[in-house]
Amino acid sequence: MTSMPPHLEIHDDRFAGLVHPVSTLDVIAEGFTWTEGPVWFGDHDCLLFSDIPSQRIMRWSEATGVSVYRSGSGFNNGNTRDGQGRLVGCRHGARDVVRTEVDGSLTVLADRYQGKRLNSPNDVVVSSDGAVWFTDPTYGIISNFEGHRRDPEQPARNVFRLSADGDLSAVMTDFVQPNGLCFSPDEKTLYIAESGSSHDASVPSVIRRFAVEGDSLRDAGVFVEIDQGLPDGMRCDVMGNLWSSAADGVHCFDPEGVLLGKILVPQVVSNLCFGGRDGHRMFITATSCVYRVFVDVGGAEPWTRGRV
Repeated sequence: MTSMPPHLEIHDDRFAGLVHPVSTLDVIAEGFTWTEGPVWFGDHDCLLFSDIPSQRIMRWSEATGVSVYRSGSGFNNGNTRDGQGRLVGCRHGARDVVRTEVDGSLTVLADRYQGKRLNSPNDVVVSSDGAVWFTDPTYGIISNFEGHRRDPEQPARNVFRLSADGDLSAVMTDFVQPNGLCFSPDEKTLYIAESGSSHDASVPSVIRRFAVEGDSLRDAGVFVEIDQGLPDGMRCDVMGNLWSSAADGVHCFDPEGVLLGKILVPQVVSNLCFGGRDGHRMFITATSCVYRVFVDVGGAEPWTRGRV
């Protein structure tokens, strides 16, 4: 039997079917301050990702390498795509969620709730009904490293849903610091990371699970606890497995919360996404670098598996 490479740690035999023994963990971009928000654009055959402190969104492609997609990004953090293939991002500086239109112009989707400024939107997903779901912790306003130090105006660190017709509602209000989030393939479950242990060691490093009931969420309890560091960005694959960032790499859990294995990364991982020309590449943002590794499964988000 072929032994697994040192960057793959198997906890369950099923993990061997999701990776490959001759896969390599490659650095495709490096020299950044804090990388985040990877998102694949198959229609342009490129990856976009944020370098938050430098206020840039970067672009990488196999053909042309690394370039600047947008400078002066306003401490842009998490990114996703909507049903029309447009980039949707979270800006810590402006404390808003913004969409990039086809002509390159920016449309602010949300920046206030009940008349008060948001904290600092962090990560975002768009459901098939066009609703935008995002987390609003205070990471962008507690220092000047990835935003501007400010007093929060919101009384809580909420998870929000912005309906397709523009109605903003707080769908979960009891997080210490909500962070990454993603849907299961059928969109019946929303996973949300609790990363409050970043500043309070008493907060469990867990991923919580919620049943999606129309425009609201029902708490279904803790899904998993991360055993190294804390959870940040995450994605589901088409089989319903959840792949989460952690201090030692990317952890893969089955839909019942069983740890299948880890992709070990030499830097603290912030986020990840599926993509590549064949849909079988995982792109991992980790501190100052972006990594790429082959995975034998596609991402749940439709735009990771083909052209939009």
